[in-house]
Amino acid sequence: MQLLFDLLPVVFFFIAYKMAGIYVATAVLIVGVLAQTAISWMRHKKVSPMLLTSAVLVLVFGGLTLLIHDATFIKWKPTIVNVLFAGAFLISQWTKGPTIVERLMGEQVKLDPPSLWNTLNLMWVGYFLVCAVLNLYVAYNFSEATWVNFKLFGLMGLTLIFVLAQGFWLGRRMEQAPATPKAE
Repeated sequence: MQLLFDLLPVVFFFIAYKMAGIYVATAVLIVGVLAQTAISWMRHKKVSPMLLTSAVLVLVFGGLTLLIHDATFIKWKPTIVNVLFAGAFLISQWTKGPTIVERLMGEQVKLDPPSLWNTLNLMWVGYFLVCAVLNLYVAYNFSEATWVNFKLFGLMGLTLIFVLAQGFWLGRRMEQAPATPKAE
């Protein structure tokens, strides 16, 4: 359910783009992200750093897109978000305490040796950087309509592939619980 909630502004952006173009879609995205942030605050009395970062960047880059009437700004937003996330994950490699990925997954997943958390965290850094570069590549080498399709389907597909690959990687490295002997 959380995944659907997280994707709603992008889905609304996509639908609005198909119906009315990039500027209406950008306005819909701004409203959607503001509503998403408000709902998150009302339900949990907090807003996740990822959602807050995305909301601020949508307001800034979406606002510039509408103010200057130039879609370049909204096209840069996914790249900026991904570079910021890559930077945050990378910085967590060298700060005291667990990496970001370990904080997010550490209660559900046990890795041995613990240094595997650093490897997994660096995989996320690479994933975010690949998404950042691909977003700009598509934005500057293909039509606006192709970029909008890529923003919804391409990035979502890449995320699904990455998460599945991560699941296989984790499955091979997770600490195995000792088998309990059968009572005879």
